[in-house]
Amino acid sequence: MGVAGVPTTLDPAGAIDGAVPLIARQVFDTLVAFREGSTDIEPALATRWAVSKDGLTWTFWLREGVKFADGAPLTAGEVAASFSRGLKADPAAPPAAWAALLRGVPGVIKDVRASDARTVQIVLVQPYAPLLTALAHPALAVARAASPLEGTVRLVGTGPYRVVDASPGRMALEAVPGHWGGAPRAERIVFLEVASDDHAEAEMDARALDVWLPAGAPRRADHALSAPGLRVGYLAFQTEKEPFTRKPLRQAVAAALDPAVLAVTLGRAAVPLQSFLPPGVWARREGGPVLGGTRAQVRSLLLQGNWPKGATAAMLASSEPSVVNVPKLAEAIGLMLGAADIPVRVQLQPADALRAAHQTGAHEIALAEAPVTGGDPHLFLFPLSTSEGARPGALARNFSFYRNPRLDDVLIRASQLSSRVERARLYQRAQALLADDMPWIPIYVRLVWAVTRPEVRNLRLHPTGLHRLNTVTLEPGS
Repeated sequence: MGVAGVPTTLDPAGAIDGAVPLIARQVFDTLVAFREGSTDIEPALATRWAVSKDGLTWTFWLREGVKFADGAPLTAGEVAASFSRGLKADPAAPPAAWAALLRGVPGVIKDVRASDARTVQIVLVQPYAPLLTALAHPALAVARAASPLEGTVRLVGTGPYRVVDASPGRMALEAVPGHWGGAPRAERIVFLEVASDDHAEAEMDARALDVWLPAGAPRRADHALSAPGLRVGYLAFQTEKEPFTRKPLRQAVAAALDPAVLAVTLGRAAVPLQSFLPPGVWARREGGPVLGGTRAQVRSLLLQGNWPKGATAAMLASSEPSVVNVPKLAEAIGLMLGAADIPVRVQLQPADALRAAHQTGAHEIALAEAPVTGGDPHLFLFPLSTSEGARPGALARNFSFYRNPRLDDVLIRASQLSSRVERARLYQRAQALLADDMPWIPIYVRLVWAVTRPEVRNLRLHPTGLHRLNTVTLEPGS
C-alpha cells in the first residue's frame, strides 16, 4: 500500500486524517465503527450503548472474548485507561484529533470509568451528541500500552492486524489470529512512503506496489477508483454587506452556476455538490438541487433583489496550489456569473492573507473549503452556519457572518439530543433552511482515490479516506 506520511511509530490519536488514522484503523478497534460507505455507525467493541436522560453519561457494554494483539483481554478498565491518555494530555499541545473531535482537551469529556469488567461509562461536562460519531474515528480507538520495546512504550490494539516492523518510510502489519470480526483476507499489509505519481507508477510497473492511495486525483486512470469524500468547497456570501444582504441575489448566484461546467473545471479532483452535506454523511438531505437554473429564473431573482447598478462583487479565493485547482475554478465561476449579469471581480490571495480577510469579513464572496470533521453533520454545519462562528476574528468560521436564530436553535438542539433519529430530523430541517436562505452554497466535494494493480480485489473506499483493508485480496494471474 503506497501512502504519504507513513509514521515510524503508531499512535492513533496522532492525526485526524492521512496515513496515521488509516493504518490505525487496521490495528486498533473503536467502541463503535463507521458503516461501509457511510459515516453512520454500527457496533464494534461495544455491542450496545445507552445515554442518561440528561445526556451527560454514555454507557457502553463491551463485546465478550476480545483480546489485544499481545493476548491481554479487553476489559472496561483497559478502555478507561486508553481514554485517560487523552484526558491527561497537555492542554497546550493536545492531540490534534482529540481536540478536533471533542472540542479540545479534555474538551467535553469529564471522565471515563469502568462500572464493572464489561461496562464503560463516558461522563461529559455538557450534552454532546456528536460523541457517538466521533467514537468511530480511529483517533479515539482503544489502545493498550504493552511492554516497552527498546525503551519505547509500544501501543497495541484489538484490531485485525498488528504492527510487526517499522522503519522510516515503511510499516508492516501482520494478521492477528482469532480477531472477533473474523480473519482478515490478507495475511500481511506493508505501507510504503509514496508521495508522487512518478514514484507510484514506477513502483507499480515494477510490481513492488499493489495499491496507491494518493492525496488527490492520480495521473493514471487504469484501475483507478474514486468516491466522494468529506472535504467540501463552498461560496460564502458576506450577508452583512451589500449586495448580498438580499436573499434573491444569493439565490441568483446559485441559479447561475451550471453544475456541468463546474464538473469540467473540477476535472478528476472533485465533483459538483448539490446538497449541504456530501454523499456518505449521515442525515444528508436529498432535496432539490442547490445549483443551476434557467436564464429566466436568474433574471427574475436579480430583479427581485434589485442588483445595484454598476456594482461588482469581489470574490476572494486562494492563489496557492491545492488538490483542486482553485484559481481555475474561481475564474470559471466568475465567467458564469458575469454571463448571467452578475459582475464579479476575482481576487486571488495567499493562504494567510485570505484567512485574515475571511475572518474579518473583507469580502463579498469567499470561495473556501471545509471538512465534515469526523463525519458528523454538527462539526460542519454548526461552525459554518451559526451565530457562534460569525464573530469577526481568529475564531470566525462562519464566513457568511450569517445570523439566524431559527437555524441556531435547530443546530444547537441537534448537538445536544442523543436520539439519532431526532438529530437526523433536525439536520434535515437545518439543510432546508439553508437551501431557502442561501448564506453559503456548496460547490464541490473532493474525491478520495485509489489506484490498484489488476490483481487487487475487494478494495472498498470509505468517504473518510479511512478504508477497511481486511477484505482486500490479491488474485495472481487474473
